[in-house]
Amino acid sequence: MHRTTVTAAVAVLCLGLAACQPSGSADGSGGSPTKAAPEPSVATETTPGPAPARTATLPDLVGKGLQSAQDAAQAAGFRLLRSHDALGRGRMQALDRNWKVCTQTPGPGAADTRTTVDFGAVKLSETCPDKDAGAGSGTSVAPGSAMPDLRDKSVKVARRAFDIGTSITVKDASGRGRMVLVESNWKVCRQDPAAGTKLDGQPVTLEAVKFQENC
Repeated sequence: MHRTTVTAAVAVLCLGLAACQPSGSADGSGGSPTKAAPEPSVATETTPGPAPARTATLPDLVGKGLQSAQDAAQAAGFRLLRSHDALGRGRMQALDRNWKVCTQTPGPGAADTRTTVDFGAVKLSETCPDKDAGAGSGTSVAPGSAMPDLRDKSVKVARRAFDIGTSITVKDASGRGRMVLVESNWKVCRQDPAAGTKLDGQPVTLEAVKFQENC
């Protein structure tokens, strides 16, 4: 056999072996190329909880104008503020600059800044009472309980003491037939039923005069 023929035969044999080699094998060992397995993901779970407490010093704000007291409390880090009528008449502090602080809860000193600061206030022309008559007001009288003594309370506060379904009539105790329009400016002189009577759905009648008047 000629040398040329032998060489050609070897070349054909090599090509046949290459064609039979599995694709994707770089070294002729066969099989698919190995892929790196993805790393498992790790889920991080965050459990919500209460905001960390922060303590700050609440200054003594009694005697200040209500607006100034609120500004000072906010500057000290206290953002939850409210106020009420210290005379117990249920009036709204519509214009803070017209009111002055008689009481504050909590008192001056270190406190959690998440605490609500409550100011008992009266109008600038009024005198602070010896006792805050508006603190903790707004408790409703449950049906079946005893009729409370409402004398000297504002008509507004007296009305709020009853269930919303209670029938209430308000009259001018002076006999002049005036309309009781701004109920926080009127005080109760007489009431029916009398204090101590069991309430069982009966209508309530309140007779009142303005606060600067005598019953």
